[in-house]
Amino acid sequence: MILRLLTLVGGLTGAVGLSQFPEFSQQYMQRLGGAVDELERQVTRYEEDAAEVGMPLDSYLVALADEGEMAQTQAGNMASDIARYQRLSSALETLEGAGPFMRARLAFDMMPDSEVAARALEVYKPAVPATFEGAVFAGVGFLSGWVVLALGFAILRRSWRMMWGTLGGRSQRPNQTEA
Repeated sequence: MILRLLTLVGGLTGAVGLSQFPEFSQQYMQRLGGAVDELERQVTRYEEDAAEVGMPLDSYLVALADEGEMAQTQAGNMASDIARYQRLSSALETLEGAGPFMRARLAFDMMPDSEVAARALEVYKPAVPATFEGAVFAGVGFLSGWVVLALGFAILRRSWRMMWGTLGGRSQRPNQTEA
């Protein structure tokens, strides 16, 4: 009886935990969108600076890096911002085109920025899943939690019985009244 209760608790824990994914992925995408918008503003400014001196951006960065140690550091930072912008905007585009179930499949591949994910997690507030995808994630989480605990308890029960020789429900100890 207590194992069934613990298995139910495991299922409910899985349901509550996994049902939060759609809301977290939504909040992550909002933060990612904000990061992409800010990086786009910076990259646009870099492009405008390069155009002002009549150079494409990549040539501008090379020329800037040749100006000295501080300028080389600045050019490296700018190149890093540009690469991050390209990476994050590509991830955002992919995630925006994906439904909630596809986002779950892409979660680790398409959530490339651990800083954005960590910040989203810092301010994340659990939500009651009032959507179809929230209910599906809750159901999958319940089944996953229930199955994991049920299998774990079955393995423990079998090991316990084998260890004490009670497989089949009969004890190997002599009956107290027979002695």
